[in-house]
Amino acid sequence: MSKYIFRRLLMLLPVMIGVTFLVYFIISLTPGDAASMILGNGATKEAIVELRHDMGLDKPVIIQYAVYVEKLVTGDMGISYSTGKSVASEIGERFPNTFKLTITAIILSVLISIPIGVISATRQYSIFDNFGMIFALVGISMPSFWTGLILIIAFSLNLGWFPSGGMSGIKSLILPAFTLAIASTASITRTTRSSMLEVIRQDYINTAKAKGVSRSKVIRKHALKNALIPAITVIGLEFGVLLGGAVLTETVFSWPGIGRLMVESIQRKDTPMVLGCVIVFALAFSLVNLLIDILYAYIDPRIKANYN
Repeated sequence: MSKYIFRRLLMLLPVMIGVTFLVYFIISLTPGDAASMILGNGATKEAIVELRHDMGLDKPVIIQYAVYVEKLVTGDMGISYSTGKSVASEIGERFPNTFKLTITAIILSVLISIPIGVISATRQYSIFDNFGMIFALVGISMPSFWTGLILIIAFSLNLGWFPSGGMSGIKSLILPAFTLAIASTASITRTTRSSMLEVIRQDYINTAKAKGVSRSKVIRKHALKNALIPAITVIGLEFGVLLGGAVLTETVFSWPGIGRLMVESIQRKDTPMVLGCVIVFALAFSLVNLLIDILYAYIDPRIKANYN
């Protein structure tokens, strides 16, 4: 198992290089000049040329990227073009806010979706099942920025129950968390339902029922555990989706997280900050998927045997 984890951690290296390479070159193709933005509209041409030389922006893009990677290997993520502060320190200040929002959203998703998915499967074609599937269809169809705006209009502007933006306590977390959670709740609900339907039709489930084991015990101890493996896969993927979705949600709710920081940095063509945010997102997504793979081994002994 330890060898498998070590191999997976090594695989993060090409992933990080590929992600940073693509993002660096895409940003280099976008219009605008970082030196001009830093000096402002009143800057002379000579001053802009001198600053571009000092920042290394007059060199070929591949050389700029190589210099960036060389510094990154030593732990230096660079200096923000727009604020002049260390990229690592700014991300360090913002990332806990994004992590808090994402964790809250994924917990809400799991607490809502697993029970709905299980009950829908065990009561297939009932009113509850139809209602749950309509909820899942609506939830997965709504883009997060639209959901956020609807929630702000309903619960902030009309009812006044929650603040419309910012981070000022538990109440300010509720609307952004629900906005993020709705789409992932729908996805996890559909996966749990389909997985449970497949499991409860297996022969060993019928055997357990024939032995007189109660229905609730069969569902809880025999069916749910096996049905959770596909659901856990989706939960892990949804965590990465929620991190990416936080970019829009944080912008809508003015949440001071890393997603909003990345949007602001793209607008300012702040390449080091954008790359820093992308690296953190990619690293978090990869590590969560590694944790999900490890969790498989504890749920299903057959998978653990394959790892060994």
